[in-house]
Amino acid sequence: MLIAMTTDGDVLLRLAGEIDDLGARLARVGTELRTVQSAAEPKHEEATEQAEQQAPQAEEAQARPQVPEQAPQPQAQQPQAEQPAPQAQQPQQAPQPQVPQQPYPHAQYQHPQHAHYQQQYQQAQYQQAQYAQWQQQQQYRQQYRQPYRPYQPAPKVSLAEKLGKEGAGSRLLAWIGGAVTLLGIVLFLVLAIQRGWFGPVPRVIGGAVLGAALVGIGLRLHRTPAGRTGAFALAATGIGALYLDAIAATTMYEYLPAYAGLALGLLIAVGGLLLAVRWKSSLLAKAVVLGCVVCAPIITQGFTPQLVAFLLVVQVASTPVQLRQSWPSVAVASGIPPLVASVFSTAFTGLGGSTANTAAALAVGGVGLALALIVTAKRPGDAAALVLLAFAPVPSLLAALFLPKTPAVLVTASVALVLLAVWAVGKWLDGWTGELAGAAGLVAALQTTMTLFDGSARSGILIGEAVLLSLVALWTKKHVALFGGLGFAVIGGMIALVFDVPPTLFFLIRNRPDADLAAAFLVALAILAVSITLPWVAHRLGLFKAAAENVVPWLFAGVCGLYGAGAMVLCGAMLAVPGRSGFLVGHVVITVSWTVAALVLLVRGISAVNLRVIGFVLVGAAVLKLVLFDLAALDGLARVAAFLIAGLVLLGAGTRYAKLVASR
Repeated sequence: MLIAMTTDGDVLLRLAGEIDDLGARLARVGTELRTVQSAAEPKHEEATEQAEQQAPQAEEAQARPQVPEQAPQPQAQQPQAEQPAPQAQQPQQAPQPQVPQQPYPHAQYQHPQHAHYQQQYQQAQYQQAQYAQWQQQQQYRQQYRQPYRPYQPAPKVSLAEKLGKEGAGSRLLAWIGGAVTLLGIVLFLVLAIQRGWFGPVPRVIGGAVLGAALVGIGLRLHRTPAGRTGAFALAATGIGALYLDAIAATTMYEYLPAYAGLALGLLIAVGGLLLAVRWKSSLLAKAVVLGCVVCAPIITQGFTPQLVAFLLVVQVASTPVQLRQSWPSVAVASGIPPLVASVFSTAFTGLGGSTANTAAALAVGGVGLALALIVTAKRPGDAAALVLLAFAPVPSLLAALFLPKTPAVLVTASVALVLLAVWAVGKWLDGWTGELAGAAGLVAALQTTMTLFDGSARSGILIGEAVLLSLVALWTKKHVALFGGLGFAVIGGMIALVFDVPPTLFFLIRNRPDADLAAAFLVALAILAVSITLPWVAHRLGLFKAAAENVVPWLFAGVCGLYGAGAMVLCGAMLAVPGRSGFLVGHVVITVSWTVAALVLLVRGISAVNLRVIGFVLVGAAVLKLVLFDLAALDGLARVAAFLIAGLVLLGAGTRYAKLVASR
C-alpha cells in the first residue's frame, strides 16, 4: 500500500508540473500574439511520452489549460503550483507589457523538482505578477478618469433671488435698522440743541452711554452664530454714535480741545476697525467708516477745516486695517471723504483762503501720500492705494488757487518737491507708485511756474523746462519725464503763439520795444531747441521711428523748428536794424538760411536717410516761402536779393549733391 501511495503521489506531482508548464507556454504564446496584434489562436505543444501513458485524468487536465480560469487546483502538498493565467482572457486592443522570450525547457527538465524547472517557474510567476499589477493600474485609471465637461458660465443671480436666500432678509433689515438708528441719534442731538432740551452735559453723556450700550449688546450677540448679523449692525451703530458724540463734544460744545477731541475720535475709530478685523468682517469695517464720515457734516454744520480733520482721523485709523487685510473698499471709503471735504471747504472759504483751510488741505495730501506709500510698499500694485496717491495733491493745489501769490507758490512748490522726491527714489518702489508720484509732481511744478511767472517769462520758462525734462528722460529712461516735457512744451508754445511770437510777427510791420523783441528772441530760441530735443529723445527711447519710416511726427517737429528759427532770425534782424528795413532783411535772411541749412543736410544725408529727408523738406519749405510770401510781401532790392541768393544756393546745392551721388 505504501508503495502504491508513493507512486500515485509521484504521478500527481508530474501532472501538476505538466499543467504549470503548459500554462506558462500558453501565456508566452498569447503575449506574442497580442504584441503583433494577430488573431491566430495559439498552437498546443505535443505532449511528452510520459503524459501519453498516464490515466484519463491527465488527458482531461491537458485539455483544460485552454480555459485557464477553470484549471484544476494542485494538491495541498504543492501550494506554490497555484497559477492564475488571466492573460489569455484580456482584450487585444489594450497595450500589454511584453514578456521576454525564453527557450522552452527540455523534456528531461519537466519534473517540478528539477532546479532548471524551478527557475523557469519563478520567472513566469514574476511576469504574471507584473501583468496583474499593470492591469490593476489600467482599471484604476478608467475608473477615476474625469469626463470632459464644456465650460459653462455661472448663472447670474438676480436681486430677488439674493433677497430670497435664507438670512438675506434679516441681514438687510438689521443694517437698515442700524443706519436709521444712527441717523435718528444725529437728528435727536440737533433737535435737542435747537429746542434746548436737557443740557449739553446730559446730551454728551447720553450719547456716550447709548453708543457703549449698542457696542456691548453687539459683543454679546456675536457669541452665537445666529446673532452675528445683528451683532455687526449694532456694533457699527454704536461705534458711529460714539464717534459723533466725540465730534459734538469738540466742535459744538467745546468741552474738549481740538487735539483731545481728535485723539478721542482716533481711539474710537481704531477700536471699531480693529473689532472688524478681529471678526473678519469687511462689511463691519465699511459700516464703521461710512457711519462716521456720512453723519459728521451734520454735526459740524457744514464743510469746515474741523470736519476735514475728523475725517482724516478716520483715514489714519484705517491704516492698520489696510496693512493687515486686503480690503480696497475700506481704503476708498476712508480716503475719498477727506479729499472731497477739503475741496468743498476750500470752495466755501473763497478767495483769500485761510490758514486753517490751507493746513487742512496740506494735511489731507500728506496723509494720503504717506498711507499710499505704506500700503504699496507692502502690496505693490494695490489699486485703491494708487488711486489715492494720484488724487492726494488735489486739495492742496486747489487751495493754492485761492491764495495770494506768495503763499500759493510756497504751497505748490512744497507739493512739487515732495512728489518729485518720491519719483526720484522710484527705483526702490514697485509698480506704478513712482510714476504716479512723478506725474502728480509735474502737475504741481506746472502750477508753480504758472503762478510765479507771467508775461514772456512764463512761456520761455515752460519751454525751457520741457527741454530739461527731455534730457532727464534721456538720462533716466523714464517716459513720464518725456511726456511731461511734451505737456510743458505744448502749454508754453500755445502761450508763446498768443503773446510772444504770434503769426502776425511775420506779416505785419510794427514798432515793438526792444525788450519785447529780446524776449521774443529768447522764446523763439527755446521753441527751436525743444523742437529738436523732444523728437530726438523720443527716437532714442524707441517711441519714434526714423523719419524715413514715420514722417508725420518728424514733419510736425520740423515745422515747429522752422517757426522758431524764423521768429528768432526776424527778431534778431529787427533788433539790429529797427523798422521796415529790419523786417525785410529778416525775411531775406530767413529764406537764405533755410536754403543753406537744406544744403548742409543734403550733403550730410548722403549716407543718412533721415537727414536727406529733412533736407528735401527744407528745400520745399524755402521754395514755398519764396513763391507764396517773398514774391508778394517783399519789394525792391530785398525781393531780388532773396531770389538771387536762394537760387544760387539751391543751384550750388544741386550740383554738389549730384557730384556726391555720382561718386558713391
